[in-house]
Amino acid sequence: MEIIKHIINDTVEFYRWSLTIADKRVERWPLMDSPLPTLAISSSYLLFLWLGPRFMQGREPLQLRKTLILYNFSMLVLNLFIFKELFLAARAANYSYICQPVDYSDDPNEVRVAAALWWYFISKGVEYLDTVFFILRKKFNQISFLHVYHHCTMFTLWWIGIKWVAGGQSFFGAHMNAAIHVLMYLYYGLAAFGPKIQKYLWWKKYLTIIQMVQFHVTIGHTALSLYSDCPFPKWMHWCLIGYALTFIILFGNFYYQTYRRQPRRETTAKPGKALHNGASNGALSSSNGKTDEKPAASESGRRRRKGRAKRD
Repeated sequence: MEIIKHIINDTVEFYRWSLTIADKRVERWPLMDSPLPTLAISSSYLLFLWLGPRFMQGREPLQLRKTLILYNFSMLVLNLFIFKELFLAARAANYSYICQPVDYSDDPNEVRVAAALWWYFISKGVEYLDTVFFILRKKFNQISFLHVYHHCTMFTLWWIGIKWVAGGQSFFGAHMNAAIHVLMYLYYGLAAFGPKIQKYLWWKKYLTIIQMVQFHVTIGHTALSLYSDCPFPKWMHWCLIGYALTFIILFGNFYYQTYRRQPRRETTAKPGKALHNGASNGALSSSNGKTDEKPAASESGRRRRKGRAKRD
């Protein structure tokens, strides 16, 4: 018991010390005074993941077509705003894309970068609605481990980024990710219009490829920063590399399972197997039924023609 008490006290002391080196410019911004609101929102998200499907059991899925169109295009505008602010503010502050230390001054351009990063952090909290809409529409197959891991960790970890490094090297990843989310929410917004538009959305898999390229670029950029001994917290660099690696693995698995893996086909069908396996083999049994009908029909036609010839 004493060991646990000692660990808790050390953790509290470490947190108090870390606050002395936090970014003073953001401490009075919404959600930035304490980690508790962010942790409460993330905990509520996880709780809804558990309770939501149970609540929807026995209920009809909600369509939410107009809501989804409005939400997706609103997120597109928000990410476009973040991208624009980061680009213009970083350019005005003469940011380097190779190595850029954090400037904690009240320079207008630096504060503008910090504000854009704060909006980026807020956008990750708003993105929890992606999962809420999936549950209300009973699209439970969309809620994978990758989906939950991505949403929950991004919002929680970016609180740390804004609290201590709202500027400098932090702008690079947020800048790139905001641009990608413009494309993503454009896709989701168009897909919400229904089948008439969905047939033109053949480029879905390329969004996944772009996301994986993003993580490779992130690792390369961070490694270059470490190699050049950039004056940015080294522990954040190493944590970012490890974090990006988890996404490469998870997104790579998603891409393989969705676009590259070939479904197995059985060469011989055992009696009753299609019925036993249900809908998974329904298409195969249906197509086999159609191909079997043609020889049977042609053979019966030949028999009828032979019958007529004998009568003649």
